[in-house]
Amino acid sequence: MARCHLGCERVEMKANGNRILFVALVAALALVANVRAQAPTGPQGGAQPPQQTTPSDQKPTAAPPPQAGVSISVEAPIVTVDAVATTQHGDLLMGLKKENFKITDDGVPQTITGFNAGDSPITMVVLMEFSSRAYGFFAAYARYWADALFPNLQQRDWVALETFDMKTRLEVDFTQDKNEVRNAINHLYFPGFHESNVFDALLETNDRLKDVKGKKSILLLASGIDTFSKHTLDQTFKELRQSDVPIFCVGLGKMFTNAQDLRGSQSSHIDFLQAENELKNFSSMTGGFAWFPQFDGEIPGIFQQVASFLRHQYNLSYTPTNWNDGKYHKIKVELVAPDGGPLTVLDQKGKKQKYVVYAREGYQSPKGGVGD
Repeated sequence: MARCHLGCERVEMKANGNRILFVALVAALALVANVRAQAPTGPQGGAQPPQQTTPSDQKPTAAPPPQAGVSISVEAPIVTVDAVATTQHGDLLMGLKKENFKITDDGVPQTITGFNAGDSPITMVVLMEFSSRAYGFFAAYARYWADALFPNLQQRDWVALETFDMKTRLEVDFTQDKNEVRNAINHLYFPGFHESNVFDALLETNDRLKDVKGKKSILLLASGIDTFSKHTLDQTFKELRQSDVPIFCVGLGKMFTNAQDLRGSQSSHIDFLQAENELKNFSSMTGGFAWFPQFDGEIPGIFQQVASFLRHQYNLSYTPTNWNDGKYHKIKVELVAPDGGPLTVLDQKGKKQKYVVYAREGYQSPKGGVGD
């Protein structure tokens, strides 16, 4: 029993000794690993390792200057102008190139950055006077003449119909179904109020077209006489001269005054002459055109011109050199030869022709910094 006990103690002492050696070996290895982890890496040339500083000792460093290739994005303003060029006889000038156009902004020549002469769909609002004035004379002729427009439109074109007396009414929203608009015109039976608020009707329609894309326009069939609008003529001019929607006017006044003259009426025509002048201004300041027919036979040709004008517009764009000044800028579009000299236009017989460019007269620049 004693041998067995002594032998067990020796075995146990030996085991304890092995455990002590194992623990010492593990501790030594851990110390070596810790030293290696803290030692600086890379070539050891004898230089002292960098001294670490506390956050309170650190000084803010300036941001590095912009390097080559770094760009700042700034939204540049773009002014678009739709222009139509014709001879003095009304014949369209087609096939013009970007270099044939010159644009000045408040007299300063601009660089044309965008040019499009494509044949895109028409987007038009037919705005008709439909009041009981003159025993419904103007309502009847507007309704009768409007039908001559549709043979000049294509399937892809969009048309809406609005009428006005004291209020403006949307009869048909934009549609490519021309028969829908025709049916609506044919179902206009009895004019309502006597008033003819053409100023309000034009501004309301122009406002609805602000967000409409494409070759948009207003075709106004009216006498041009305003009776009870909330807006004055000056307010109407101020808003329309900023518009990019060309207005084509077909005046109904001459037919009425001619009918009065045939009956021997001694009434003054001064109000109709004034209205005619206003319709001309509405058209010229927006890049449209005005007609004042005296006979029914003129109507088909007029509407053919309206469609041709819209279908053959040249779309020009540029970035103005003076922007954000809060002023009204006058735009002038001219035709030039590729070398910058005067453009010569010849007819089929080789005779020189004068020409006219129809484009909006200007735009209102915003006031403030970029992006305002």
